[in-house]
Amino acid sequence: MISRRNALSGLAASATAGCGVRQPPAPPYQYPIAPPPPDRASLGLDAVIDISRFVTVSDFRRVRQSGILGVIHKATEGGDYTDTACAARRPQAEAAGLLWGTYHFGTGQMSGAQQAAFFLNRSRPGPTTLLALDLEANENNPSNSMTIEQAEAFVRAVADATGRLPVVYVHPTWANGDPLPVSGLSFGARITPESILARCGLWVADYHDSPEIPFAWAASGWRLWQYAGDESAGRPAYNQTTIVQGVSHCDRNLFNGDAAALDRFWRGIT
Repeated sequence: MISRRNALSGLAASATAGCGVRQPPAPPYQYPIAPPPPDRASLGLDAVIDISRFVTVSDFRRVRQSGILGVIHKATEGGDYTDTACAARRPQAEAAGLLWGTYHFGTGQMSGAQQAAFFLNRSRPGPTTLLALDLEANENNPSNSMTIEQAEAFVRAVADATGRLPVVYVHPTWANGDPLPVSGLSFGARITPESILARCGLWVADYHDSPEIPFAWAASGWRLWQYAGDESAGRPAYNQTTIVQGVSHCDRNLFNGDAAALDRFWRGIT
């Protein structure tokens, strides 16, 4: 395709040539080079990890010394699964000076209210415990994925019991009701801005240079961004980030703010 700039240069050269003045040929148009992706540290505070019992923890003090300020640990799944490492790790993490949070992996097997009660019973949150709902496709059993109605009931039950809305962890494609790129699974509906879910802080999962914001959170944006998932020790956060000391592996998250804002956010103070 001929650029507009080259076309105009050619017209100008023809006009001046008609006046008997020889003009040098116009240089070829140089397309601008896109700048490199911004450093994620400039987009937020790289200080939150999330883990489960499948992560080996050797020393939470080393985690804190790696610049990590908060840990979100899996507590429960559905209405009958408890992460056996969660309770024992809480005092260790808090003693190391880390903010403590827990999350529940939602499923379709029980009502949202029942799952919330189970989560709170096992998590036993204090006033400074961050609470989160993991709302994603149940890859092992797609028909057992949590629905919007169950998620909304879960959020309401947690808010009624604690006075705070949980954070919602979700992939933008899933939240928007579109098919996932690999599995083709779909939430079956789009979360809307009118949903109580959209009033919760967004913990978005998106492994790109910048996160896509789901439709429901377009006005408020993200609070936490899981930018790298570290599934195994041999695959350290897809080589996108440095290893956190004191754990075998972990998922990495940015917080949209500074350390003081993170502390307020963790305590449910907006």
